[in-house]
Amino acid sequence: MTPSSTPAISIDERKFVTALARGLDLLRAFRPGETMLGNRDFVERTGLPKATVNRLAYTLTVLGYLRFDETLGKYALDAGVLSLGFALLSGTDTLELARPHMRTFAREVGAAVSLGCRDGLDMIYLETIRSETALTLGLASGSRLSMLTSSMGRAYLAVLPADARAALLAELKKAAGADGAALVADAQFEIDAFADARCCFSFRAWNDDVNAVAVPFRETRDGRWLVLSCSGPASSMGDEVFRESVAPRLKALACRLGDTA
Repeated sequence: MTPSSTPAISIDERKFVTALARGLDLLRAFRPGETMLGNRDFVERTGLPKATVNRLAYTLTVLGYLRFDETLGKYALDAGVLSLGFALLSGTDTLELARPHMRTFAREVGAAVSLGCRDGLDMIYLETIRSETALTLGLASGSRLSMLTSSMGRAYLAVLPADARAALLAELKKAAGADGAALVADAQFEIDAFADARCCFSFRAWNDDVNAVAVPFRETRDGRWLVLSCSGPASSMGDEVFRESVAPRLKALACRLGDTA
């Protein structure tokens, strides 16, 4: 299993299907904005042998999750992945409940507001809504964020049980390589502050001109943790704007959507 897919939980090797995990690693290798990847890209991003990548890519193509372009010699995601995404979104009652509140929030604050959840070692956007005046990066549904540098990831880490959080931080540190220790230390500072703030901030940590705040809440129906975040340009929305104005309003919205920590 690659670092991107390693869950921070104990694994029963008798039940775990390694081949399936590796196939999903290929699908996760695609990043926002990328449409085509070749075998070399898969090998570099998953750490799997080329022969294994060839077999997995062929199988995923036959099943309709990848499409092979013979002219370019590369693969693109196919309709099978899209159908899974629609199944997830259509089955998320909270998302339907949240959308109108998120639109109002984005318009009144003049920023972008997003709803996300964990996927492997990343956070993934389920939805993002921007105000007409929001000057933020164009991330959309399906975009991934670093769990260590994003406010959304830090907020998710903050509500995990201590042992699960420690295990996940160890995995994130290992995956981050040489920068791992510093990134974990920065994230830990916000995680420690969560007890009093009930939210987590990211001031120019994920991007040099992006400030953000995030609040976790637990879905009423199935109990999983989701995270609301609001982001805006650091050049026009400074740290104090997020601490004194945006954060209280975002916490109030999270309380309307589920059980907050």
